[in-house]
Amino acid sequence: MRYFRFIAAETANYPISLLCRTLGVSRSGFHAWQRRPPSDRDLADAWLVDRIRQIHRESRETYGARRVHRALRYRGVRVGRKRVERLSGLVPKRCRRTTIRVPGVRVADDLVDRQFAATRPNQLWCADIKYVRTWQGWLYLAAVMDCYSRRIVGWSMRPDLEAELVVDALEMAIARRRPQSGLVHHSDQGSQYVSLRFGERCREVGIHQSMGSKGDCFDNAVAESFCATLEKDLLRRTSFAAR
Repeated sequence: MRYFRFIAAETANYPISLLCRTLGVSRSGFHAWQRRPPSDRDLADAWLVDRIRQIHRESRETYGARRVHRALRYRGVRVGRKRVERLSGLVPKRCRRTTIRVPGVRVADDLVDRQFAATRPNQLWCADIKYVRTWQGWLYLAAVMDCYSRRIVGWSMRPDLEAELVVDALEMAIARRRPQSGLVHHSDQGSQYVSLRFGERCREVGIHQSMGSKGDCFDNAVAESFCATLEKDLLRRTSFAAR
């Protein structure tokens, strides 16, 4: 049957007789296949392809097969991921991240060890900084995520990378969530997070600082994933005239 599908797709470029002879199938068999009504599987595939294309358009053509599959399941469509991959052929994009570190400065221990599953709100926050390109130059976005709900609970933006960038994001998160003492704040070893002012503010409210190892994005994978999604779904497709 796959030979017949190939012939049907190439009839505009080659004679049917040549295609049938090359593939070793009969013309009568091909014409009989054409007259045969589509099977239930073919109809289901056609319907599913329409849903996949719709989700891909809604994501501004950023979703790969994995995220399309999750969106289908969320909408009540029970389908295997391999089938979605076969019908879509979508490949997600990747982006790079940048961290500025201060040599010789003592950093916090890694209290998370890549275990980002929180059992309640305000138990574990993860943070990162995203660089945003504008016509006026770089804009820097600091975000704080609650790992329990994956909600961004605090953020700030500045035209520079001073420590106030991450302190302001932390202050917003504290004001909105009012966490109890013992919350863990996890980040990379960027200079802003190892700054004296940020560390002092964490200690004042009873937040335990945690930092991943150098050069390993998996140690802060949740925050890195948010920044990658922001990059793919918005920043690559938008031109900002001003900060």
